[in-house]
Amino acid sequence: MGLVKTEIFSDVQNEIALFAKAFGHPGRVAILEHLFKINSCVCGDLVNEIGLAQPTISQHLKELKSLGLIKGNVVGTSVCYCIDSDRWGAMKRVMLRFLDQDISSEHCC
Repeated sequence: MGLVKTEIFSDVQNEIALFAKAFGHPGRVAILEHLFKINSCVCGDLVNEIGLAQPTISQHLKELKSLGLIKGNVVGTSVCYCIDSDRWGAMKRVMLRFLDQDISSEHCC
């Protein structure tokens, strides 16, 4: 696959694409669902909960953190992760504006 020329797209288009990346793998979706379900930070092992190998979980956590949807804090020898509520709210607003678009069937083929 070729390079994405992000500079030719609007900031909003790039932001939507980045947020959509979070939902591009069911493992990331499962991690987000688990964080919402427990409604707190998780410091423990997600391997048993999600069912993926530790390196895979770590990669997904890294991706979610780089997207800003989760935040992580070091507590002792562990990193605890939770949903970044401000960023999650921003993502919802951007995605809802995009997804709430409708087309008129009279202008369709």
